[in-house]
Amino acid sequence: MSRSSPAVVGDIMIGDCYRVTADTSISALADGLARHRLPGAPVVDAQDRLIGFISEQDVLGQLLDSAYHCGQPSLVGELMRDMVLTVTHDKSIVDLAESMRGERPKVYPVVDDGHVIGLVTRREVLAALLVMRNRC
Repeated sequence: MSRSSPAVVGDIMIGDCYRVTADTSISALADGLARHRLPGAPVVDAQDRLIGFISEQDVLGQLLDSAYHCGQPSLVGELMRDMVLTVTHDKSIVDLAESMRGERPKVYPVVDDGHVIGLVTRREVLAALLVMRNRC
């Protein structure tokens, strides 16, 4: 985060973020989410354009089933959601925090002209709100 009080998503987003393609295996996805400590990841095409989103919740049942039956888990493209809530780098952190309340996603891809440029999670939003509050 910058030294001044963060104001927009671009101030707090994870810029070089973890992302997957539709042909990524669910096992590789689960490993990547655990390694990067993320609740989900954007799914991109070869040009890094957002085509979907997949979360831990989306794959939990699939992994449980494949572990129980010793089967092969699916590919990301088979389980991803193609309706994705996104934000832009210039969105107000306060506005994003307001929209994250309740059952909204815990992580949002940050996009510019359809391309993924980062991620922002509730963790970054909470930290930014604490910085804002402490500057009062």
